[in-house]
Amino acid sequence: MPLLHISLRAGKPEAYRQAIFDSLYRAMREALNVPEDDQFMTITEHDAANFRYGAAFGIVRSDDLVFIQITVFDTRTAEQKKALFRRIAALLGERPGIRPEDVFVNVLDAAKENWSVGHGLAQFA
Repeated sequence: MPLLHISLRAGKPEAYRQAIFDSLYRAMREALNVPEDDQFMTITEHDAANFRYGAAFGIVRSDDLVFIQITVFDTRTAEQKKALFRRIAALLGERPGIRPEDVFVNVLDAAKENWSVGHGLAQFA
């Protein structure tokens, strides 16, 4: 049950944004065994004045930088997360063509009892 928030600079065409969605969904299916049709993602676009980044960690980023925050059940292993990071960078490189230097991913673990996916129920508690 991943929940993704994606942030990028404004101005990319719809096909580019849809390719991000598609690549992230595929990476999650492959690396985390996410169920079919488990797609809960948003993209937020920011103008230049509201989008800042640097060259921290020795990585030279560009204006094509994409911030990806993924909240998942706290049951994922470190190895699964590493595989996810690699797969996301590879797939976004293929489509829509984002350099690996411009893929910034953060995974947040949340206990299952912290999720309600509809009807006000604690489905996983």
